[in-house]
Amino acid sequence: MSKIATNIRVLRDLKNISQATLAEELKINRSRLGSYEEGRAEPPYDLLVTIADYFNVSMDAMVRGDLSKTPPSALMKLGKNRILFPIQVDADGNDVIEVVPVKAMAGYLTGYADPDYIEDLPIMNLPFKIVGKHRAFTIKGDSMPPLKSGTIVVGKYVESLNEIKDGQTYIILTKDDGVVYKRLYNEKKKSADTFLFCSDNKTYSPYAVQGRNILEVWSFVCSLNIGEYKTEDLNMESVIRFLQTQRVEMGK
Repeated sequence: MSKIATNIRVLRDLKNISQATLAEELKINRSRLGSYEEGRAEPPYDLLVTIADYFNVSMDAMVRGDLSKTPPSALMKLGKNRILFPIQVDADGNDVIEVVPVKAMAGYLTGYADPDYIEDLPIMNLPFKIVGKHRAFTIKGDSMPPLKSGTIVVGKYVESLNEIKDGQTYIILTKDDGVVYKRLYNEKKKSADTFLFCSDNKTYSPYAVQGRNILEVWSFVCSLNIGEYKTEDLNMESVIRFLQTQRVEMGK
């Protein structure tokens, strides 16, 4: 059975609605919806977009993620019933911080909506209380001094692009560039749906990205500098050793 078939059924069960109700909401007949849930057919692109919008999930989550592998406690529910897939939780059902190390960064663009990818990431807990969903990313390059390549940046999930504040720094996942860490400005005067990505290192020129190409945004919370490690040495073990020396609790 395709992931799309499984995911439609999982999402319908999570919303606790019948096939008949969902079919009516989608303006299709029940038998047609049944064929999608049973994997006998796949919805056309425009209907798939409608289904994703109805459940307030990303298209990537619908197409690439197998939501049946993610327990309800590990699905993060956001405002207006939007759900972010997937997250990890501890034994008590509390959110933990996934760490995306250098070797996992290349796969984040295709894996961010995949429960299997997220499940393989190491987790950590900061030695201070956090509120909301957080994730840690290992940045590369020298575009955002004084942070060095290899620094771990912890971000808090931003639900809406409307929450982005001019001049603040964010970790952003885009369709074209993957994960980047930049200072953002909303280009409302030029385009209602365009953001200017700026580096603090003026060697790098600003560039514009349209909102539809932004997949995730995480606002900067704190950074953990691993400056003593060379980029080629930033494997999972070195990251964990550093975090342990900083009294950051690690999982897995």
